[in-house]
Amino acid sequence: MARILIIEDDSSFAQMLQQFLTRNQFEVSVSHTGTDAEKKIKEHDFELVITDLRLPNYNGLDLVSALNGKTPVIVMTGYAEVASAVKAIKMGAYDYISKPFTPDQMLAVIDGALHDKPIKSKEARTNNTKEEENNTHHTERKTATDQNADLILVSNATQKLEEYISLVAPTDMSVLVIGESGTGKEVTAKSIHEKSLRKGQPFIALDCGAIPKELASSEFFGHVKGSFTGAVSDKVGSFEAANGGTLFLDEVGNLSYENQMQLLRALQERKIKRIGSNKEIDVDVRILSATNEDLKAAVEKGAFREDLYHRLNEFSLHIPSLKDRHGDLPVFVHYFLKKFNAKLGKEVSGLSPEVWEVFNSYSWPGNIRELQNVIQRAVLLSTETTIQLNTLPAELLEKESAPKDFGSLSKADFEKEQIISALKKTNYNKSKAAKLLQVTRKTLYNRINYYDLDVL
Repeated sequence: MARILIIEDDSSFAQMLQQFLTRNQFEVSVSHTGTDAEKKIKEHDFELVITDLRLPNYNGLDLVSALNGKTPVIVMTGYAEVASAVKAIKMGAYDYISKPFTPDQMLAVIDGALHDKPIKSKEARTNNTKEEENNTHHTERKTATDQNADLILVSNATQKLEEYISLVAPTDMSVLVIGESGTGKEVTAKSIHEKSLRKGQPFIALDCGAIPKELASSEFFGHVKGSFTGAVSDKVGSFEAANGGTLFLDEVGNLSYENQMQLLRALQERKIKRIGSNKEIDVDVRILSATNEDLKAAVEKGAFREDLYHRLNEFSLHIPSLKDRHGDLPVFVHYFLKKFNAKLGKEVSGLSPEVWEVFNSYSWPGNIRELQNVIQRAVLLSTETTIQLNTLPAELLEKESAPKDFGSLSKADFEKEQIISALKKTNYNKSKAAKLLQVTRKTLYNRINYYDLDVL
């Protein structure tokens, strides 16, 4: 079991990475400062060091220089810090990786470092200009600045979802993605496509909820010039555009009954005709669809065709809401901070303790999309290095009487219920319960003592 030292001042990101690598059979230690890292390196033998370039009162390049090739070093950087990363490689670092990154990327770089594998184009990379390096690295390593990339998420609900995606992606089964608005249904669909045998072929997304009934046929199958008023040129439909790849039908439950029949016929025959044309076009398309409605209930009411429902639902995936993804909130926060710092030219390093308290107690009815919007707004308004309460929208600061799941409990009763529930889920392991509640172990003990809970 290889011993790895992570040097990262962002505690939530460091914890996330530590958990991920531990699950992959590595022995992991963490330092939040360069001084502590130097002490650990003197006291212990590490097979690999993974360090952020930017540390409080410390330059990651100094550590690379001090190690002088004795221990392989992987440098983590922001996407705009490529020049510094190249300098680190010239000074003896094994390689660099841009944050945020995908799990497979990190494991691949670690494997190379531990087994001393040569890095493709490393020599060329270190001799190129900053602009050339940016282009080369972006081509060789697709980072999570691409919104379709996977994040290292730690919740049990997310892990189960990822397992299902990995199982169904290589097949050609139709998948129905079910989840609340804002949970990332299209992101899930793209993940399925990227892990399928159709990767590299088109991925076409069609929002069925935004298509007028009269134009749905044209959107699905296309039309020829002059086939109806307004058809001023030939149009390729979504089926034809997605041929060989994947067609994602978002909010499929909003289709009219007539449009459902047209969709069913196309799925059965695997042939389409553009409106106004007699020519049949063979199509090979995998169908992924999504809904935030109960399609089964719609079938029972006669609002959705049962035969189409079964065609679309060869396999179903339920996307958990953000409030049910315990442990993922800090990961998303870190990712969106990085994203909007780059977009808005800011350097916001994290959230104040008061903001974390609000985030942890808020129910996030808009899920990940709402969190993204809140972070973007806060980064834009921030004048300090951490997000403060005055940058949050009013709805987050309004005290919720209690989440729906707990009826009309007071805030104190609800907090006690949360603590007891977390302890039961972790078999009364307080360290694990604290992680589940997203608080420190000390805070958990204080709350247990404050409420005089008999759980010791």
